[in-house]
Amino acid sequence: MRIGEPAADLAVTLAVVSSLTDRAIPGKVAVFGEIGLAGEVRPAPRGQERLKEAAKLGFERAIVPKANQPKGRIAGLEVIAVERVEQAVAALRDL
Repeated sequence: MRIGEPAADLAVTLAVVSSLTDRAIPGKVAVFGEIGLAGEVRPAPRGQERLKEAAKLGFERAIVPKANQPKGRIAGLEVIAVERVEQAVAALRDL
């Protein structure tokens, strides 16, 4: 499978973790972010637009890079901001 969108890194990583732990990612959870070689989660372009669109599409939670955390509240969307892959995995475990 080829994915040309670098912002899909975090989503693919959490999908692999989900498969390895045999625990599905809950529905209505959006995930985006780039991952660096040291495990840092980097911001994605147009992060605010992505979050607003996720809310419009009915997503209730989003795991995103800390740098993409919205300045204000987005109605109907709980945003979980992370800086490292380990934090994203822990956030997924807590959902």
